[in-house]
Amino acid sequence: MRRETHTNPTHCETGMERGEGGQITAFVVVMVAALILCAGLVIDGGLTLAAKVRATDGAQAASRAGAEQINVAVYRASGDIVLDTAQATSAAQRYLAITGDRGTVSVIGDTVTVTVEATQQTQILDLAGIRSLSVSATASANAVRGITEAGQ
Repeated sequence: MRRETHTNPTHCETGMERGEGGQITAFVVVMVAALILCAGLVIDGGLTLAAKVRATDGAQAASRAGAEQINVAVYRASGDIVLDTAQATSAAQRYLAITGDRGTVSVIGDTVTVTVEATQQTQILDLAGIRSLSVSATASANAVRGITEAGQ
């Protein structure tokens, strides 16, 4: 009795005899997941940077609004620029409320400092369990009179 062996060169070259038939599928799945996460870093990273810029803009504008609130009675009496602390705090908080920003305001001397905090919801990184990214920005403004140095 003669035993024949069938050799299929194509079958052997693909590795199907060794049980490697599903490895290409696993590779594709891993690569697609990696590409999606890379896209998430680009898209959600860009959205987060935009949120940081908006927070910075809000903090700068709110601090300027507060720094405009000088004590008029002191200014008229002595010509000195002194902030009205209550009005400066109120003006900066009012600006934050109008723009819908969340933040804190502090007034020390003639400086108004505003910190704005924002949360950016993720679009693609949500698939990896990252639901949101937080950003914050701080800006300060001083109450001054006129141009105090060249280039202003």
